[in-house]
Amino acid sequence: MEGLAEFVKRRRKQTGMDQHTFAERTGVALTVVRKIEQGKSGLQLDKVNQVLKMFGHELAPVSSRELNGKEENPL
Repeated sequence: MEGLAEFVKRRRKQTGMDQHTFAERTGVALTVVRKIEQGKSGLQLDKVNQVLKMFGHELAPVSSRELNGKEENPL
């Protein structure tokens, strides 16, 4: 499974853009693109989504139950 860092880097390169141009086009700081591509933690979800929208994707928070395939029972 491809991680976020690899996905963004691969897709950015497919567009033929360097990190600086890509950052300008997505409207985020160059440091944000670098941190994403380096797999750094502590990134702001809105900034990550701003980058991912360039490729038609978006991340959303999920609960540990959703990750484990367990759904909560409604009351």
